[in-house]
Amino acid sequence: MELRHLRYFIAVAEELNFTRAATRLHIGQPPLSMQIRDLEEEIGVRLFERGPRRVALSTAGERFLLHARRILDGVEEAVAEARRAARGELGELRVGFTSSLPFTDLLPDALNAYRRRFPQVRLQLREMFTPEQFQALVRGELDVGFVRLQAGTPPAGIVLREVARNPLRLVVNAAHRLAGAAQVHLAELAGEDFISFPADVGTDLPGVLRALCRQAGFEPRIVQTAREATTQIGLVAAGLGVAVLPAPLESVRIARVRYLALAEPEAQFRLALAIREGEPVPTLGGFLEVLESLRTGEPPLALSVPRQ
Repeated sequence: MELRHLRYFIAVAEELNFTRAATRLHIGQPPLSMQIRDLEEEIGVRLFERGPRRVALSTAGERFLLHARRILDGVEEAVAEARRAARGELGELRVGFTSSLPFTDLLPDALNAYRRRFPQVRLQLREMFTPEQFQALVRGELDVGFVRLQAGTPPAGIVLREVARNPLRLVVNAAHRLAGAAQVHLAELAGEDFISFPADVGTDLPGVLRALCRQAGFEPRIVQTAREATTQIGLVAAGLGVAVLPAPLESVRIARVRYLALAEPEAQFRLALAIREGEPVPTLGGFLEVLESLRTGEPPLALSVPRQ
């Protein structure tokens, strides 16, 4: 039994006339009659009661019609759903991001725009340090990651594309000697106690801090580490030292903390998009289109995935 047999049967059942059904199906009447007979032989029951001047559904035919319509409706639904999945309108998108990203406009704007355009795609969001995102991408556990460019070299097969730059801010206690400054040169921080991330957390901010301080002529003295940026800000509020963090964390407002601009133009933390090399899954293709439209301000267009 093939789907065409069901379509032929439904046409005859609705027209109750083989000639009209054949015209509707754009086939000859004799072949149609033969197909219906073949169907009845395969099922082993009569689907129609045939008379000299009339055709009527048999009791078996009435029951079969209900299921035939359901089957064809199901097939049409499956086809439509498959096409929507191929267009990235259904399925799942797994997104990784670094801890400071929710404090920026980029991630909230991208997720909001993507959700509006693809409301039936399920988003799975995971906060992860950059090296963890790289490994999750390699293992196929993420579709896309928002990573820090300074946080190590990506594994083979992972493509990076810079999408934003966040200035770094000096975080000081309100009672600090520099708290009232509009801008601070790193050389002014020689001899300060610094709060930073531990080396094993997977962000290269400690490395960026060391490089900037060495460029300014001194080695930073790390007196306290904390795995969370918000914890570091709290420790600054407690007067335990100063910290250097991405500017989006300025939105963490604590009464005894001030955020100061750094004068050095290279005091930036660069954000990149990380994806697996090759053709993206449909849901990722849609996400990349949305990101591109946010960047350019233009309606979403097809966007090819960059290759190394």
